[in-house]
Amino acid sequence: MSEDPEFTIKKGNYTLNSYIARCAQLAMCLEVSSSPKPGNVDRHDDYEDTRYEHFLASAISMYPVIEEATNGSDSVGKLIKNAVIESVNWQKGGNTHFGAIILLIPLSMAAGKILKEKDTFSLSEITECANRIVKNTDTSDAIDFYSCFEAAGVKVNPVEEFSLQNEKAINELNEKKVSLYDLMEIAKDYDLIANEWTSGFMRCTACAETIISGMDNRLLPGYLDADINDLIVFTFLKILSENEDTFITTKFDSETALSVSSHAKFLIQKIYNNESKFIDIEPLIEEMDRELLERKINPGSTADIVIAGIFIALLAGVRY
Repeated sequence: MSEDPEFTIKKGNYTLNSYIARCAQLAMCLEVSSSPKPGNVDRHDDYEDTRYEHFLASAISMYPVIEEATNGSDSVGKLIKNAVIESVNWQKGGNTHFGAIILLIPLSMAAGKILKEKDTFSLSEITECANRIVKNTDTSDAIDFYSCFEAAGVKVNPVEEFSLQNEKAINELNEKKVSLYDLMEIAKDYDLIANEWTSGFMRCTACAETIISGMDNRLLPGYLDADINDLIVFTFLKILSENEDTFITTKFDSETALSVSSHAKFLIQKIYNNESKFIDIEPLIEEMDRELLERKINPGSTADIVIAGIFIALLAGVRY
């Protein structure tokens, strides 16, 4: 999408807060339901400790927190913390949506702020407002964020400054008046979700543009046929092909993550080069999926970004 068009929301007879929260819920449900999505849990594939149903429970559980976020009456850090608490209270599969929560909270706050004043918006309005929101976070947000990690069971890269394994970290955050945005700045070079905060949610926007264009039959006409499942899988592969998934890097190493991205790029190029229709390369996607599942390599950061992209696209009125 070369332009920045205006979209009109389709909230029906319900409140704006409800509309935004349902867009977030549906985004999480659509992402986890799409298949085959190489390496990740979906409606056909589970991991031993984390199942498809865990993701559904987590998505449904967060409704009141997302609805609260649209009011803009609470802080980013507290809302992230509350969403994580709801997620883990309603399922026993561990970290299902931590990265997605970090993206959805400021985006939902931005949507609430903009759409309370008018019924139309552009993608750039949402992401620019979200960017202003995250830049205005403070030390209390950072402390609330730190308290989420143990509850969510999140794996993190070791860093000297403000290490999550260091009990003095919270005291240091207070002493140095470090905001949550400052923490994301520190992590942006090795964490894709942190990088979204500091880069203005550019990948989330790219995902939304791909989905909106695809549903309008303006993306590779005849290859996706506007099927929502295939379009989400395509978007997932596209983002994965363009970025090192830092969830894989943290769990394994950079070489593994880059190899997965290279594999995704190979599949995407087969479509772009008109070598195959999407349906024709599904066996190759399924083969990649089996390989990653066997090795327990799951591109979790990519999935989180795709969720945020679906959310924005749903806000813009995408229906299927």
